[in-house]
Amino acid sequence: MVKYDGGNKMTLLEKADLMTAIVTPFDKEGEIDYASLERLTNYLIEHGSNGFVIGGTTGETPELSHDEKIELYKHFEKIVNGRVPVIAGTGSNNTKETISFTNEVAQFDGIDYALVVVPPYNKPNQRGMEAHFTTVADNVDLPIVIYNIPGRTGVKMTQETVVKLSHHPNIAAVKQCASLEELEYIVEHRDPNFAVFTGEDAQALTARVLGGDGVISVASHAYIDQMRQMYDALYKGDYQTAGKLQRWLTPRMAALFMFPSPSPVKAVLNAQGFSTGSCRLPILPLNEEEKRELEGALSLPANSLTTKNLPLNLGE
Repeated sequence: MVKYDGGNKMTLLEKADLMTAIVTPFDKEGEIDYASLERLTNYLIEHGSNGFVIGGTTGETPELSHDEKIELYKHFEKIVNGRVPVIAGTGSNNTKETISFTNEVAQFDGIDYALVVVPPYNKPNQRGMEAHFTTVADNVDLPIVIYNIPGRTGVKMTQETVVKLSHHPNIAAVKQCASLEELEYIVEHRDPNFAVFTGEDAQALTARVLGGDGVISVASHAYIDQMRQMYDALYKGDYQTAGKLQRWLTPRMAALFMFPSPSPVKAVLNAQGFSTGSCRLPILPLNEEEKRELEGALSLPANSLTTKNLPLNLGE
């Protein structure tokens, strides 16, 4: 069975315009800190995040074991408790393993979709990508969200391939990390029951204007209030305010990737008191020099990432 009623495969995503690709907090021993995850999740929902990707790149899924991912997803479905849709990372460059793990994750009622990345490292061509996603979608009990991020996988799924896969009854959406021109094409030619999200924070406003469904965001950890205000202004027809907010956000969004992610956003969250901890190797936490650089790029007070006295609303 699949977790939609056989009608609209993207039903749960229809109101999810601002989703957070949430970090995985670690305690001082390097274990997953579920209390911190719950506090952060509740804060983000309360301030306007209406969906999550758990176990994505920002969640350091390459550094999590199989058993840790299962425990993480089990805890996270209880934390969210049906309040917003949850997309869990299940993909790999092994088709058989992707099917097996996705069906294991499908046992959790609170996991609504599976995020399946374009296979990295072994670099399939377009026919191989189509075969991979079709085979996975045909054999799993969760609707699929394609994760097209060529900067990390080494290969790009073309806009034509995304559109072709959009017509599969068990492929519900794409997280697209590429040009706006490609996003436009996918929005224009997609299946009517297929959602298109940008995975590029700087495209958040433009993607919505172009007819996309929203953004799967890293910056929303730190700037959830401003991003929600931006979308709300857009929906009210206040384009000047929406545009002003996006222009204010764009350099800050870029700064959160000036060092390997998620180390910058975790540095900010730790300074805000969310206790997300360090990163796991091979990603290192920011050193003092890097914190100074990030403070400057984010226009934060000097030493605020070290003294940990940042307000929750960084726009105030």
